[in-house]
Amino acid sequence: MLFRSGFGYAGVRFVPRAGATVRLEVERTQVARRLGRLTGAGLFAESQKLGEELDWQESGVLGCDSVVNARFDGKQYWFWGDTNLARYPLGIFNVSAATTEGFQPPARPPLKVRFDYFRRPDGAPCGVAEVPGDGPTWVWGAATLPDAAGREHLVAAAVKVRGNMEAYRWDLVEWDAAAARFRPLRTLWQKSAAAPKPTIVPDGHALRWTDGQGKAWLLFCNPFPTLRCPATYEAWQDPATWEPLTPDRQIRTAEGQPVEAHGGDLAWHPWSQRWLLLFTQKGGRTSYLGEIWLASAPSPTGPWTEARPVATHDRYSFYNPVLHAEAFRADSPLVHFEGTYVTTFSGNPTPTPRWDYNQVLYQVDLAAAPFTPRK
Repeated sequence: MLFRSGFGYAGVRFVPRAGATVRLEVERTQVARRLGRLTGAGLFAESQKLGEELDWQESGVLGCDSVVNARFDGKQYWFWGDTNLARYPLGIFNVSAATTEGFQPPARPPLKVRFDYFRRPDGAPCGVAEVPGDGPTWVWGAATLPDAAGREHLVAAAVKVRGNMEAYRWDLVEWDAAAARFRPLRTLWQKSAAAPKPTIVPDGHALRWTDGQGKAWLLFCNPFPTLRCPATYEAWQDPATWEPLTPDRQIRTAEGQPVEAHGGDLAWHPWSQRWLLLFTQKGGRTSYLGEIWLASAPSPTGPWTEARPVATHDRYSFYNPVLHAEAFRADSPLVHFEGTYVTTFSGNPTPTPRWDYNQVLYQVDLAAAPFTPRK
């Protein structure tokens, strides 16, 4: 298992333990600390052989793709894409899901997040987003929004895919708490000769933002914000209230060099008083989708400067990274993020046992070099 995190690219490779901090070119290097694996089987298999962590129960999930989070009804909701089960590869094609009471990452390993998965009557994890059509269903833009009466709704957008990840249908869906399922509300777009591509869809991650006039908006970002709507249940359902955005997509390193983003997340960090853009670099040096960067800006639309690499996965992919903004604090410089660790798109024929196709959590300290100190 080869993980290399940091800013040095001297051809040095490391195999750090969970929680290890690797430093290259120490005088200018700050490295993401890997806290551990969030999902999958055998998280404490070796510890249990030694009589430790015996209260830990296996979830039944072996691997899962990209995560989307939302806070609803006092709990943290987690929605994943295609999911591996022991009985069948990619046994769940319509969104596996779980809840936790909250999410506050530990300062150091072990990472023990007890997911309460939604399950079938026989106890097996199940899908929670049944949308008509062939192929997998993925959800994006999960958010909790109030209606005119003040009642909160957990909503998202669902995309149907087929073949070589071809999107052919987008729907708005709402969480049905009684059934523990997403229910389709309306179809936004379905591929046809007359409409080969959607005009606008709420893709990516949902982010609440209040503008300078005090109006609350919901932004949809992946990683740049490309759409906004008023932060209400009624407006979210009405595309006539949606506004496309044209953010600054140029990202510059501290040395002024351009970096191309593939996908990622955006959030306000109260300690740094800056907007943070977390993204996977498209066409990285050691992996096509394996290098993770952080950039910052004074507004959610840019300009994005001081981009710095924070984690590198040699000949491995780490895509669709997500910021855990719910754990950000005004008195802490720490940033936590996760992403999908997988051989896909990497050309690596040797998956890491148990880790492949799972979510891995990292921590970055913005108070340490080479990040600009807070003024």
